[in-house]
Parts: sequence; structure tokens; C-alpha cells
Amino acid sequence: MNADTLEQMRWAILKALDEHEGAAGAQTIGARLRARGYDLPARTVRYHLATLDREGFTRLVSRRKGRALTAIGRQELAGARVVERLGFISGRMDDLIYRMTLAGDGEAATGTVVANLAELAARDLDRALRAMRPVMSAHLGLGSRLLVAREGERAAGWRVPPGRIALGTVCSVVVNGLLAKRGIPVSTRFGGLLEMRGGAPVRFTALIEYRGTTADPLELFIAARRTRVLDCARHGTGMIGASFREAPAAAQADIEAAREDLRRLDMDAILLLGRPGRPLLEIPVPDGRVGMIVLGGLNPLAALVESDIPVELRSLAGLEEIARFHPYAEALAAARRSSPHPHRPPPDARTQKNGEPRRRD
Repeated sequence: MNADTLEQMRWAILKALDEHEGAAGAQTIGARLRARGYDLPARTVRYHLATLDREGFTRLVSRRKGRALTAIGRQELAGARVVERLGFISGRMDDLIYRMTLAGDGEAATGTVVANLAELAARDLDRALRAMRPVMSAHLGLGSRLLVAREGERAAGWRVPPGRIALGTVCSVVVNGLLAKRGIPVSTRFGGLLEMRGGAPVRFTALIEYRGTTADPLELFIAARRTRVLDCARHGTGMIGASFREAPAAAQADIEAAREDLRRLDMDAILLLGRPGRPLLEIPVPDGRVGMIVLGGLNPLAALVESDIPVELRSLAGLEEIARFHPYAEALAAARRSSPHPHRPPPDARTQKNGEPRRRD
């Protein structure tokens, strides 16, 4: 085994432990490695784990629970060679889409969906919910469902730390998964900033190819404060996160029919569906393919960053039961009833009766 292959395998083992969110044994790690194309027997996985133990990247918790990442291991994972992580986001999307189990429609829907998460201080909950309200009302994300998880609870496989809270939205890759169940293969090509004017899409001002990045493009744009989602929600003009996807041209009519199912699930995030072989918002589409523009499920969470609320975003965080996502109005009411940190606006705050900031003329 050459040095490059060994380093790739070490990174894959560290990543498998990180994704498991806790201690794991060789059998569990081996199963995750097989999903990445590494078919290693458990004894080989144990050998590599013993080496990682000696180097301080992992530690044995117990023979029953297995091993966990150390702080040094997490640093090693974060600093892994960029070229080895190219296409990671694309691969994670495919993995989560394949494993999600969403079935049924409307309130009778069951199973799991892919979730995005935002972790923030519990005291900022009410402020965060108010910031998201116009984006949810304008349907600029994947429907209007919201998950609220408090400290000690798990959301999409992540445990919420003390003093923190997690807000979750449904990720737009769920659209790919639902179309795949109808036999329609969809490829996600780009994530970008979509300019909106008068409530209508105009053009992409920036694009990043998913297969050529180590992070979610929309998360990068949000962190760089390049979105204007709140402006778009309030006035119809702004900059939102969206993705460019392609499907077989022959499936165009089936995609249109599938949108009714998406609407019943409150998940119709398809903003535009193009014509076979024709450019869509100036992006070329090959013969035999049809382009589509899909709203980013991160858009409601972008409102938190735009409102200067300290937050840690996790796109494609993992799978979560659809039953834990509630209509925004219900989630808002429930969160406020149980919140130990009620919002008290400062004395000079100018707000309307509905609690939203007054618009400046």
C-alpha cells in the first residue's frame, strides 16, 4: 500500500468516526468505509485504529463502545489535504439521498429527510425565530417546516451542547430523493447566488460546482455575508441561495407531475424548470437534458447571519425524522411557550404590533 493510499484510508477512518458522532467499533467503522469504497476486514480496521491511537488521533473508550476521535484527531481531519476532500460534498449528498426514507404526503408523511442545522445560543432563540419569519412566509426555502432541538437533545445525529439550541430546516436535496423515487435521476451541478427582482429570478451572480468543492457552496456564500435573503423576502428584490440541477429531458413532464406531490409535502422548492437542451438563466444545458433552479434549504438560516445572530451552520447535517419538523407557526408558538429566555426588546426598539421591525421608508 503506497503512502497516498494509506493517508486516504486514515482520513476515511477519521471521517467515519466523526460522522458516527461518538465512539464506534471496527465493525461500525468498516460499514461506513464500505460506503466510501474501502472494503476492509475488521482486523485491518483495528490495525489502523491502533496506529491512530499511538499517534493520538483516536482513543479507546472501551472494548464494547470502541474508539472516539481526540481533539488532535479532529484537527487532523479538518486539516486533511484539500485535494482528498474534493467532491466530498457531492458524495455526501448522494449518500444521504440514498438513505433517506421519506414516504407518504402531507401530514401523513413518515420517514427521514436530509436536514440543515443552525446552532446558536439558547438566549437568541426568540430573536432567531423572528428573523426567519419573513423568509418562511415568502417560501424562499424548502417549505416552511422547522425543527427546534434543545440542549441535550439530538438533531440529525448531532447532540446540542449546554446553553445552546439547534434550528433545523429541510435540505433541498430532498427534492432529488423524491424525484429519484419516481425513477427520475437528478444531478446537482452548481450552488450559487441567485439575483431576484420583483419576486422573479434574474440571473446567477456567482456559481460553485459541487464536485469541485470541499464545502457546501451555499454555506460558503452565507458565511461570507453575500446573501440578501431578508431583502428578497420583504421587498422581492435581493440575493438568495439556489442550486442548478439537471435531469433527463424525457422526464420533464414527469417532473411537472411530481411537483404536486412536493406541494402536498410543503417541499416544492423548484423555482424554474427549463426546456430540453435550452439554456436556463444563461447557463448552458446539454442536448437531452433539462435544467432546473431549486431554492436553497439554507435560506431561512441565512436570515440569522444577516441579522447578526452568532450561529454555526451545518448544511447536510444528517438524516432526521420528518415528524420532528413542524409548520413554522407551530414551532414558533411551542418554542416561545417553553423558552427560558423570552425576548425583551431594548427600550428604543421600534417594532410593529406583530413583533417585526418597522420598515424604513
